[in-house]
Amino acid sequence: DKLAWLHGLKASPEMIGRIVAGNAAEAFGQLPPAMQAVAQEAARRWVAGRRAGAIVAVASILGVRVAGGVAPYAASKAGLIQLTKAMALELARHDIRVNALLPGWFVTDLNRDFLESEAGDRLRRRVPMRRFGRPEDLDGPLLLLASDAGRGMTGTTVTVDHGHTISAL
Repeated sequence: DKLAWLHGLKASPEMIGRIVAGNAAEAFGQLPPAMQAVAQEAARRWVAGRRAGAIVAVASILGVRVAGGVAPYAASKAGLIQLTKAMALELARHDIRVNALLPGWFVTDLNRDFLESEAGDRLRRRVPMRRFGRPEDLDGPLLLLASDAGRGMTGTTVTVDHGHTISAL
């Protein structure tokens, strides 16, 4: 099962550690070397040049709403949301905004088999807009958070889940 690593009861302690460490590492800039170098250099230049900047983390609706069988993933995304808020507070004085996108279910190579299954169709029917996300659904929210259109926003989350988090339990 491609998604077994998400499940708290199926995942080994080592796998849980990798999930939590992986999401925390991404948040702290432990990205692939080239990406990390660009992010760190941009932040240094923003501070040194007294220039505004924007950092956008990608968390998940599972950071604010739990579901069965995804404890390690949900905990790591909740931590990323809190880290986003803490970083926003610390960097605000440098006019650097830090916010997070909270995507809902988006079809990816990792979850395609599940989302296109009968069980996935049942999940889709519980989403108020009756569809899963496409990458382009994140374009507008990302541009808002990264551009001057969102210059008054820091330490916030923008949910892009087609109404999933407001659906009845």
